[in-house]
Amino acid sequence: MNTPAQAFPELLAPPAWRMIDIISDLHLQPGQPATVEAWRGYLQTTPADAIFILGDLFEVWVGDDAADAPGFEAQCAQWLRETCAQRAVYFMHGNRDFLLGERFAAQAGFTLLQDPTVLVFMDERWLLSHGDALCLDDTEYQQMRRQVRSAQWQQAVLAQPLEQRRTLARSARAQSEARQQAPGMVWADVDSAAAHEWLVRAGAATLVHGHTHRPAEHDLGDGLRRVVLSDWDADARPPRAQVLCLTAAGMKRVDLR
Repeated sequence: MNTPAQAFPELLAPPAWRMIDIISDLHLQPGQPATVEAWRGYLQTTPADAIFILGDLFEVWVGDDAADAPGFEAQCAQWLRETCAQRAVYFMHGNRDFLLGERFAAQAGFTLLQDPTVLVFMDERWLLSHGDALCLDDTEYQQMRRQVRSAQWQQAVLAQPLEQRRTLARSARAQSEARQQAPGMVWADVDSAAAHEWLVRAGAATLVHGHTHRPAEHDLGDGLRRVVLSDWDADARPPRAQVLCLTAAGMKRVDLR
């Protein structure tokens, strides 16, 4: 049987860290400049020692070569690189930016994390995940997820020309939006039993995840809980740009706008 230390990868926070920020689901894209600027401003002003991005930083990612030429992706890489020069930044793949690879991580200066990962901070274990792998009731999505996360599928897609990948991404996004608007569409949520099992395996009391865009805190029983991050949308009314801050005093949500 796996011990908690063996169940999932672990990241031990350095003793010097006093504040950690956790964010997810910013869905950055050129067509939403207000959210991009909110994120840029956050990067320049946060006092955190480390930032953990739990997926869907970008609305879509078609390959690391998208950042080779001047443009949106290259600009984001520069802002991240400037931030990483000041503090540690970690990135976990989401369901929109799962094609982001080691090449862009090196260009931007951040560290890739496996999903899930146990963060050990201030003598407490926090289980971090994007969250989509736990939405078990959405069987269609889970089948697609297994396909697009396979090395064979990704290699085949990344072998296509960049502009062709952009076209495919636009088509996939349109199909996704149509599915979301379909009559009777029910949004799957994280499976509580599966989340409970993950926490037991991890030896952690708190699961922190994004993906569902339903910020809340859920009691899973046995002293366990799952904390859901907010998505970001600076054009919403009221605007959404929220950070989950971890310190010695515990956990706190901070609204930036």
